[in-house]
Amino acid sequence: MTRKHALIIGAGVAGLAAAWWLKRIGWRTTLLERAPDLRADGYVIGLSGPGYEVARLMGILPELKQHGREVDENIYYDRQGREVLRLRYREFLRRLDWVGLVRTELVRILYELVKEETEIRFATTLAGFDARADGVTARLRDGTEIEADLLIGADGVHSQTRRLLFDREGEVYQPLGYRVAAFQAQDTIGLDRDFLSYVEPGRMGEFYSIGGGKLATLYVWRTDARDIVPPERKAAVLREAFAEAHPESLRWIDERSDGEPLFLDTLLMVDQPHWSRGRVLLLGDSAHCLTLLSGQGAGMALTSACILAEELHKGDAIEAALARHEERLRPAIRRLQLRSRNMAAWFIPATPFGFRLRNVIMRLMPRWVLGWYFLQTAKSVLKDCGVPLENVAPPELGLIRRPSGLKGGGSAS
Repeated sequence: MTRKHALIIGAGVAGLAAAWWLKRIGWRTTLLERAPDLRADGYVIGLSGPGYEVARLMGILPELKQHGREVDENIYYDRQGREVLRLRYREFLRRLDWVGLVRTELVRILYELVKEETEIRFATTLAGFDARADGVTARLRDGTEIEADLLIGADGVHSQTRRLLFDREGEVYQPLGYRVAAFQAQDTIGLDRDFLSYVEPGRMGEFYSIGGGKLATLYVWRTDARDIVPPERKAAVLREAFAEAHPESLRWIDERSDGEPLFLDTLLMVDQPHWSRGRVLLLGDSAHCLTLLSGQGAGMALTSACILAEELHKGDAIEAALARHEERLRPAIRRLQLRSRNMAAWFIPATPFGFRLRNVIMRLMPRWVLGWYFLQTAKSVLKDCGVPLENVAPPELGLIRRPSGLKGGGSAS
């Protein structure tokens, strides 16, 4: 019997996870990535709820925890260096199964899982495709063609696959009013396990240790600008946005090596009415970018990939499986996008009054309320998805079951 073939565009979390899960159900996969290598962004991501459970089912949770970053306190300072707020993570995350790590490490771990069994082509770009009732013919920029039973666009918020499939690019974006930048730097201050944030109305710079003498940085600022910044302009745009910020924020920008990768983009949610057409599917940020405000982007990419595998494993028409995949995932995505919209105004208040009010509320709020909020969000999303794979999870994992919910009291692995 001929193995079904999936062509996956994008070697990020969604694309690599899809390659792994499709291999588990007997599919052959080819993965195309336009970059010459895996992307090396510096920012930290968190997995909780369905993403955490899927990582457990994949058997990668121990390795993720090995590379995880513990945070004792997040200490907030204002522009003058005065302490504004202090959050002890263990106080409000103690009942939540959660692991935080640098996104690059998650991508690397997924890549190591699939590189021997998936054909991966770097520096390769999709030019177009012809979809038929029985498959897809993909045309590449180098003039070659690839035949596949299913084409998966996992190529991110600015997805080329989505533009080719639906031709309505600008209509799907919902800007949240921020830009974000991230890069890695040398840890010359011995930050250890604390998390420093320099905040003021309209902008924030965050810095945390990722081990090996390195810091990860995260810069977020309010702006209505939505244009794509060319690589040669990114450093200048970031420097201009923080020209009057606390000197510590400026320090890392000024000391950044020219060769250090710099991520810079607009916080755009993707509200795509349909995620598939025929045998072409959008996955992860291509279909439903949640932005960093949700705290669930990477987790939902993992979850989406395994739900897709379960539906395809049922063996009926591919188009029907894609429709069921969307039907199962859509409620969780809708919930998380609503949460991101609601959080956007309070994430970095634009006015001095709003900034002071937010800080007072955060100082006075009992930490168990924050913990309850994060736990309930994770439980709700987990319930929406119903973490799957009763029939797909590899037998050697010993996890052929459907989790009923999140456990309290720390890690359950």
